[in-house]
Amino acid sequence: MRLVLVSNRLPFTVSLKEGKPQFEVSSGGLTTGLWSYLERATTGPDRDFEFLWLGWPGTSVEPEHTREVQAHAEQFKAAPVFLSPESADRFYHGFCNNTLWPLFHYVPSLTRYEEESWQDYQRVNQIYADALLKVLRPDDVLWIHDYQLMLLPRLIRKQFPEMPIGFFLHIPFPSFEVFRLLPRPWRAELIEGVLGASLVGFHTHDYTRDFLTSVLRTAGYEHQLGSISLRDRVVKVDTFPMGIDFERFSHASPETETRAAELRGKCIGQKVIFSVDRLDYTKGLIDRLRGYELFLKNHP
Repeated sequence: MRLVLVSNRLPFTVSLKEGKPQFEVSSGGLTTGLWSYLERATTGPDRDFEFLWLGWPGTSVEPEHTREVQAHAEQFKAAPVFLSPESADRFYHGFCNNTLWPLFHYVPSLTRYEEESWQDYQRVNQIYADALLKVLRPDDVLWIHDYQLMLLPRLIRKQFPEMPIGFFLHIPFPSFEVFRLLPRPWRAELIEGVLGASLVGFHTHDYTRDFLTSVLRTAGYEHQLGSISLRDRVVKVDTFPMGIDFERFSHASPETETRAAELRGKCIGQKVIFSVDRLDYTKGLIDRLRGYELFLKNHP
């Protein structure tokens, strides 16, 4: 049995320097969490654990460099999906980050509803499906990740009706009152797309509950303890909180220890607030700074 993972991005990123592709390990919670799991699985008792990771390499690759990128991908046990610059930009910065990202994070004021972006989303999900169908084996277990690929489970189910397919959403799933802000044809296709999976997972019970409510209100399927009975199969929906590899992060590197000692030396006698965040409006950075400002005003 082989595990095939699919995500928007591969665990490595390609960049072009002086006309030649350069490779760097990708950052981000999805890559970090999954790669930690794969490292443990492949170095544990079951060392013959086989997997393949399919995704976009992070940049558009010219035809003359595709073989080199594919060869490098094999070292990661990965398979690249090549997208044109236009498709990658419209897909990622269009429906993914201008529609799904703000709406699923309860920021409807920043959500944009553009038919062209929706069509790009459908088109790129089909590109992923076509690339996946070239490498899938009938006895594979398929694990699809995150909001960029919500249509993919159903696209693969049409070709592999018996395949075990998992889908995990790494961001919140909103309440139906928010989800219904999407045009009905879009939200119906998103729900049906995810229900192509055998097992659907979320970080929290609230996300799981809200998804099940949206399934009922959008597609009409009821559930029994998280199990949805379709005409030909059962879809299980459940909560799987995703953590980190504690052992890996509990011991800082020498470089980190040195830098931390320098910072402590500069801040002797002071209270320090240290935070690591991505510069994204969903992180609430401005709100936190304003809250701290208010705290200082009330408690100088």
